Amino acid sequence: MPTYEYVCTSCNDKFEIFQSIKDEPVKTCSKCGGEVRRLIGSGAGIIFKGSGFYVTDYKNNGNGKTAKSTSTEPACATCESGSCGADLD
Repeated sequence: MPTYEYVCTSCNDKFEIFQSIKDEPVKTCSKCGGEVRRLIGSGAGIIFKGSGFYVTDYKNNGNGKTAKSTSTEPACATCESGSCGADLD
């Protein structure tokens, strides 16, 4: 269950509530009884578990080597590979 952060529009009290996604949002402040609004939070950070998340882990062709360019054209000064579409002249 996520933790939601609220702020009171009357007394500016900030508080967090651990509640289900299906629960109705809190409408009143527990300190002064004023109206509250839910803040947009960043929530929990993304947690990557396990091996992977590297360029070499995707589109693996099985040999473990990356493709090399066979072009004899000069590299682009903008992107150094010529793949950006900029003029090389």
